[in-house]
Amino acid sequence: MTWTAPEITRTNEPYVADERTMLEGWLDYHRDTLLTKCAGLTAEQLRTPSVEPSGLTLLGLVRHMAEVERWWFRVRAAGQDVGGLHSTDEDPDADFNGVAEADAEADFAIFRAEVEAARAAAAGLSLDQTFQRRRRDGGTDEISVRWVYVHMIEEYARHNGHADLIRERIDGVTGD
Repeated sequence: MTWTAPEITRTNEPYVADERTMLEGWLDYHRDTLLTKCAGLTAEQLRTPSVEPSGLTLLGLVRHMAEVERWWFRVRAAGQDVGGLHSTDEDPDADFNGVAEADAEADFAIFRAEVEAARAAAAGLSLDQTFQRRRRDGGTDEISVRWVYVHMIEEYARHNGHADLIRERIDGVTGD
């Protein structure tokens, strides 16, 4: 039997809520949106690149967002000592580059597990809590957990736009 990405019941973001509930609601909405763009597709379809010269795929986006969830919530904000999922020093873009051999079902399970781990890591953190980020130029920035939420919403929104175009190319499906 051929595995296909599961259907998703996406819930709307809250229209009236406190700040944290609003940020978490919008983030969950965008997490679900990415999975909605993948729903019903086979592993082979999920590995289908967008348009040359880009090799961007829906599966690559799912793998990338699992990596990003881990990086920002668990490693950076919560200070957990967990390694990367796909990326290595030799191939920092392995989340995107390694899809030809990737197990789509396993990668979807990893994504869901990382979302849950990110939720758990962030649950005990104040939005005002900060941490230091080392920049590539050697400098540092002080970043708040609030910034992480806003950044993650932006990251998903941008990549969900990519996912829209890739999905339309695969089977003509469009939507919000």
